[in-house]
This record gives sequence, C-alpha cells and structure tokens, in this order.
Amino acid sequence: MQLPNSMRALQYKNFRLYFGGQAISLIGTWMQRIAVSWLVYTLTHSSFMLGLVAFAGQIPTMLLSPYAGAYVDRHSRYKTLLITQIASMVQAGILAALVITGTHTVITIIILSIMLGIINAFDTPARQSFMILMVEKKADLPNAIALNSSMVTLARLAGPAVAGILLSSFGEGVCFFMNFLSFIAVIVSLLLMKLKTPPAKTIDEPIWQNLKEGYEYLQNSKGIRSAILLMALISFFVMPYNTLFPVYAQQIFKGNVTTFSWLNSIAGLGALMGAIYVATLRPDKDFLKIITLANLLISSCIILFSYMQNFWLALAIIMLGESGLLALIASTNTYIQTNVAENMRGRVISYYVMAFMGMQPLGSLLVGYLAHKTSAPFTLLIEGIAGIISVTAFVPAFKKAGMGKVVHPTLEKYLPKNPFK
Repeated sequence: MQLPNSMRALQYKNFRLYFGGQAISLIGTWMQRIAVSWLVYTLTHSSFMLGLVAFAGQIPTMLLSPYAGAYVDRHSRYKTLLITQIASMVQAGILAALVITGTHTVITIIILSIMLGIINAFDTPARQSFMILMVEKKADLPNAIALNSSMVTLARLAGPAVAGILLSSFGEGVCFFMNFLSFIAVIVSLLLMKLKTPPAKTIDEPIWQNLKEGYEYLQNSKGIRSAILLMALISFFVMPYNTLFPVYAQQIFKGNVTTFSWLNSIAGLGALMGAIYVATLRPDKDFLKIITLANLLISSCIILFSYMQNFWLALAIIMLGESGLLALIASTNTYIQTNVAENMRGRVISYYVMAFMGMQPLGSLLVGYLAHKTSAPFTLLIEGIAGIISVTAFVPAFKKAGMGKVVHPTLEKYLPKNPFK
C-alpha cells in the first residue's frame, strides 16, 4: 500500500511503533497536565500558585538541558529514552497513589513536578535526536518530525477532552492513574524496535567540553542560533498564556471544569491544524519565514483573546492562535534538525530544549505573579505585545541567515554522510 506523501515516514516500522506507543502515552500525559492545573487551582484559587507549580515542573529543564544534551550525544539515545519513560511512569504512579488516598498537598505536587522536570530534561533531547534512528532516509526526517507534532497535538486534543469527563465524574486521581497505565504502550513499543545504530564512539573529553563545543557550533550557525533565541523569547513571553486557563474558565467565563476542558481541547484542535500544515510542507520550504509569520499569528491572537468576553468567539481565537504556535514549534524543530550536523545533534537540540521548555517556567512564574497583582486579561495583553516585539526584532537576523536555505553553506562542511542510508 502506497502511503500519501504527507505520511511517508510511517513506512518505517520503528517509527510506526514509536508513533503508536507515544500517541497513547501522550494522551495520558495531557490528562495529567490538565488534572494538575485544575487540582492546584481548586486547592488554592491562586494565579500565583498556578505559575509556581508550572515553574517547578519546568525549571529543571532549563538548568539541566545543556548537560542532558551532551549526555545524550555520549550515550545510547534508545536506552536513555527507555529509562526516562519508565521513570515518568513511576512519577505518575506516585502522584496517582497520593491523590487517590487523599494524602496529597500542594507541596507534594510541587516536589513531584520537579521530579518530572528532571526526567523531561533528559527525555526530550533523547526523544528528539532519536528520530533520526527511526527514519532511514534523511529526506523523510522533516515529515517524521511533522507527523510527530501531529501525534502530539492529537493527544493534546483528546487528552483534555477525556480529562474533562474523568475530572467531573471521578476526580483527579483517576486521571493520574490512567497516565500511569498509558506508559505501558510506549515502553512496549520501544522494546519491540529493531534499530540500526552506528557504533558508539569513545569520548574522553569532559562533558562540559562538549557543551562548549555545542555553544561554539551555534556561534557559527546564525540561522539556528537566531531560531533558538527567538524560541527562548516566545517561550518566556507567549507560551505560558495557557497557565491562566483555569482562571479564565472560572472567573472570566464563569464556568467549571468542562469550560476548562473546552479551552484546552480547542487549543489542541488548533495545534493539530498547524501540525497538519507543517506535515504537508516540502523539505526545501522557507521555514524561517514560516517561523516569523507563525509568531505574529499566535501573538496577535493572544491580544485578541485577552479581554474577550464571548466564550465561543474566544475558542475560535484560541484555535487559530494555537495553529500558529504549533506551526512555529514544528518549523523551528524542522529547521534545526535539517541544518544541524549529526555529531552535534544532541548538544544543539539540548539548547533548543532549554529555549523551548526551559524558559517557560520563568515565564509561567512571571505570568502567575503579574496576573495575581493585576488581572489575567491585562497579563495576556502584555504577553501578546511582547511576542510581536520579539519576532519583529529577529526579522533582520533571519534575512541575514538566508531565508529559504535548507542547509547553509557555512554548515555543509560539518555535515557527515548519513550512516543510516
């Protein structure tokens, strides 16, 4: 059976296994994220505490990502990923047990969030750089990344919807337990894979020397460096806007957990639209231009959403904005993955992860504090304006990097032949 061009990466058995296992696991992950936010806001009714818990769950990523990326370059990506998935399963099991038995507190939630953040600091660069091992032809790598983004956003659509039903009927503990069970799928899929991996290289240099090399590599790659720096700003100013969804659900739209679930599910639908768009793009597409336009779209939609009183119109705006946000994330990821030298992949991706996930905790903390001191709508208005200013400032840098080029001439000498062909 001939697969459509937009799904060509699924021709590889290992990627199909990964795709199926992750799809199930990520639905559970999103259920847990929704349940944690709702549980914290129900316990505290504090915007600041929402920001603090988000900060606790993501700050380890910012601190550990560079080290984790260098670690991934020196060790088996497969084994690292398997270990992090098992560890995530244990974390979900502990959280489920505490909530079901009623022995949880905000402090225990924060501690477990930190634990998950440490796991994710190693899991994300391992998972991102693992993609090349499952796709034999490098030309199909952008499609694999886009399909992976589509799978993540499908889970983001389904997870909150299921969580909304379970939260209103059974409570948060069941959501956490379902996430615990969902990790079985991804662990089994990893165990069933048969991978052709290049021989491991013995590296005698200190790991911090590898980090320095990654930094120096980025200094010589203006396009990748600019994309990562812009992602850091957007992660800080724009992406934490959904931290305030519980506040909007209860205070602005006068709703309940179902309202909260709608906000997250419609955001997932918009993200799916963005993922499908990126999946249809050719490998030689001008990704820097897409990054710029997608940034403008999500920032503008946040401004429109900030003081919106009509719930259904607000949902439409969020859906449109999230399509831009996902297009931004997937395009940035694709641009980096298709331009980075293979021997630098883990280290460069770790800097990307630090920008993408590491800056969000600082932004979440700031958003929670600002919303606590002022209001949620004013905070989102400031976020949107800051996003537009950030992307506008990077347009000259993108032009200098050479919009439209897939591999910059200055980097070609660093690119080794693909060992998987």
